[in-house]
Amino acid sequence: MKQNLFIALEGIDGSGKSTQIKLLEQKLTNAGHKVYATFEPTDGMIGSVLRNILRGYIKADHRTIAGLFLADRLDHLLNEETGLVKKLQDGYTVITDRYYFSSYAYHATHMDMDWVIAANKLCADILKPTITLFIDVSPETSMQRINANRAGTELFENIESLRAVREKYFEAFTKLKTEERIFIANGDRTIEAIANELWEKVSGIL
Repeated sequence: MKQNLFIALEGIDGSGKSTQIKLLEQKLTNAGHKVYATFEPTDGMIGSVLRNILRGYIKADHRTIAGLFLADRLDHLLNEETGLVKKLQDGYTVITDRYYFSSYAYHATHMDMDWVIAANKLCADILKPTITLFIDVSPETSMQRINANRAGTELFENIESLRAVREKYFEAFTKLKTEERIFIANGDRTIEAIANELWEKVSGIL
């Protein structure tokens, strides 16, 4: 079995993460990896509550939302059957659609980023990504994609929020540049060009 990795894909809503994860999963499989692709919020009990909050079915304070994301992430890591720690121990290369940098960026639009980072320190101590891949697209492009491909929008899916979240991502990357391996890809190019660049970066680690 090849060396297994833990890869986190990040980006504002509509950045194309889901498409790139499928392409990266296929490339890793072809290279001999067992691949486990996952996402946050999860489809577990806490993640389901979060999805209902994001869709506007449940109202919650942003501090509550941040706490729920942390709880969901800890279960994502430590679940005895499907947890990321177990999957890595079982030899899988894991790709996650969002991890703690999403919390740093999204929650920090409503509260102090240092608090969010401190709250998630336990997750970082348990498992840091081998690499975080950030697909950078303009908020305007993201909104065009969201409006074209979805029947409705979620909590952060408006142009003002997306601009603020993108700024917070870069603030978090600057804060943690000595502690995390981060790669930023220009997401305003073709799907193939982005996929090739991400694969070049990942294969360079192997």
